[in-house]
Amino acid sequence: MRGLLGWGKNRAGELGARAFDTREKHNLHQSKQRKDKEVAGKAVATLPWTSQDLEMLPDNGKRYEIIDGELYVSTRPHYYHQRACGLVFKLLDNWSEQTEAGEANLAPGLIFAEDDDVASDVIWTSRERLATALQPDGKLHAPPELVVEVLSPGVTNERRDRQFKLRLYSRRGVLEYWIVSWQERRLEIYRREETLLKLHSTLYETDMLQSPLLPDFRCQVSQFFAKIR
Repeated sequence: MRGLLGWGKNRAGELGARAFDTREKHNLHQSKQRKDKEVAGKAVATLPWTSQDLEMLPDNGKRYEIIDGELYVSTRPHYYHQRACGLVFKLLDNWSEQTEAGEANLAPGLIFAEDDDVASDVIWTSRERLATALQPDGKLHAPPELVVEVLSPGVTNERRDRQFKLRLYSRRGVLEYWIVSWQERRLEIYRREETLLKLHSTLYETDMLQSPLLPDFRCQVSQFFAKIR
């Protein structure tokens, strides 16, 4: 995933375009802390952002996600970020076509709850789970078995994928989580152990990737980084 900003929503304000324009003026490299504020001399608690709020935000090419009621705004990605996403998808999709075990997809909407609404870079879902998870709104309302996020440069981006999203996917029932770094040409694999996703292994270009979720799936990690300089 890409650069972000976390915002809390104030009870004293409105979500409309004017309120959003005001928020846009904040430095995009700073996180807005969720805390009580003094408005007209009174302490006012913040409200969480919801999926309904996302529908009211402008369609300006940015990606909006909500994690624990905080709004995260992603800027346009690096060319190689998108290439890595496409290569991961291609390998998973080819295996899925051969086995008919499920489907891979790029940046689908995942609505775990009203205050947890994200779009992961790549996901894989079994046919059985997809049959119930995919709802008429075109979003998944249950966790896919596998989620993949491709890192963008920067401490803030890494913190989101390695902390906030790891916790989100862990508590929402994702079985396996891959973090791909095209800069370091490395893959981190988190697998569920009882109720938590825990780091299972770190693979490099010459390593072979296999997963218990994907029987007979095999690829060299370097295939995620083909033609990425």
